[in-house]
Amino acid sequence: MLKLAAFLSLIWALSLLYGEMFAFWVPYLWSCSWHHLHPLPSARDGVDHQRDYVKIAVVTDPQLMDRTSLHLAPKSIALEAAQFYTDLYMRRALLSSIFPFKPDVILFLGDYFDGGPFLSDEEWQESWSRFKHIFNIDMLEKTANIKLYYLVGNHDIGYAAFHSHMPEVIRRYERAFGARNYQFTAGKVDFVAIDAQTLDGNPQNNVTSATWNFVKNVSEHPSSNPRVLLTHIPLYRPGLTACGPYRSSSIINQRINRAARDNEILYQNYITENGTNDLLESIKPALILSGHDHDQCTVTHRSKYGSVKEHTLGTISWQMGNLFPSFMLLSASNHILPAGSMPEEAISTKVCFLPVQTYIYIWYLVLFVMTVLIAVLWPTNGVLFPCYLGGFLSNIRSLISSSFSGGGTKLKSEDEIYEYEEIWDAEGSMHLIKKTFEVSSTCSREGASVERGNAVMRSVARKPNAQETDASIPADVTLHIGLDAAVKAQPRTNKSKTKMVIRRLVRTLSIIIIVAAFNVPLYMMLLFKDWIDK
Repeated sequence: MLKLAAFLSLIWALSLLYGEMFAFWVPYLWSCSWHHLHPLPSARDGVDHQRDYVKIAVVTDPQLMDRTSLHLAPKSIALEAAQFYTDLYMRRALLSSIFPFKPDVILFLGDYFDGGPFLSDEEWQESWSRFKHIFNIDMLEKTANIKLYYLVGNHDIGYAAFHSHMPEVIRRYERAFGARNYQFTAGKVDFVAIDAQTLDGNPQNNVTSATWNFVKNVSEHPSSNPRVLLTHIPLYRPGLTACGPYRSSSIINQRINRAARDNEILYQNYITENGTNDLLESIKPALILSGHDHDQCTVTHRSKYGSVKEHTLGTISWQMGNLFPSFMLLSASNHILPAGSMPEEAISTKVCFLPVQTYIYIWYLVLFVMTVLIAVLWPTNGVLFPCYLGGFLSNIRSLISSSFSGGGTKLKSEDEIYEYEEIWDAEGSMHLIKKTFEVSSTCSREGASVERGNAVMRSVARKPNAQETDASIPADVTLHIGLDAAVKAQPRTNKSKTKMVIRRLVRTLSIIIIVAAFNVPLYMMLLFKDWIDK
């Protein structure tokens, strides 16, 4: 039993170490890298390009769960547990998957809270504190040489219909995250961040006019640097536009809901076609980054200035409807590129996928069921398992051979292992008595196998009056003796079965306790190793 418990404990320990720690190392160690470390053939000049680029990690749609996320009571245990495990996943993604790449900049593309516009000030501050803890904001701002930039999302301030009735949500956002429309430069690349939630609002609305005034100002100051347009809501695309190989969910077409009272936007999943064309003509971007959709989508837009690619990045959270969370590594050139250079030489991207948390939890559940079944069904004497396994495999081979031979050969089974005993009666006649052969309780290395049909001859002493003695016993007496023996044996059999069931239950419980005693502390250590502030 101890060997079995030790084996199961080892399997559980390896599973926990991978699911709670090693899986988050895979992007850095195996599946992802900075694109500039693999330059285009035209740029391979034997020079180390490590310092020629600003390294930017892009994250979107964490959407911290709150009372608006699930149909659960606020502060309930179920909601608190869902929040904890979702927050923990994103914190591990940052600490173990993103930080090892040593980015110079971390760029957030919006939707930081799930119910941002609907949260009270107290709830909003609680979510803001959680966000800072998950992404180590305080530590990054104080100690690390990493710059942080934020883009506003619809789950942070809502759409245009909210702004005229709840202007405080915008002021609350700006106090924590800063301006909604701005631009910054990384290397020799300009990044233009806009508040996409206000673009298609009423032009007379102050927030809408402010956004378009910002866009106009950018267009009036051309730059020699390539530009990257940052918009939380993706640009317009025709219905059923293909999104590329990385998308795992169905394609969502254009949908806009407007309020009946003032025709302001309540929801939209793409910027309108007119708004998209105006942005492309004003900003003239070399690349567009967006979020909002929670899944990957790469499309190419056409404008009078040429084609431009848009990357819609999937969510970093495993609870936002996408089984495959991700982040992006973007390399921005530190050098002004000569005329005629390809945009990919100044801006290159790589989508990196995080562990599939749902699959990890499914494996834990399957492993638990397997652990219980093995503990219950494992032979009482563990050393006999190879014997049972060998017999089982032998029967399988016999079944296969009989199938290929047309079924003419009878299949041997454990019940058919027997021997014959020759018995001579008083009249001198011989009778063959079939007796069941008892399998040895241990796997003997040198024990001879018993073959089917062995005959064993025994000499039986002849008694002169044996026939008379047998004849003197009435048949009904013999019958009653057999019935009495069966009746007496029945309670004994039931007691032995009950004892066997109790022994197996006790053994199963003991194995589970041993496995839990070793792995529960390990699991708790792995949980809080990443959760506590460092």
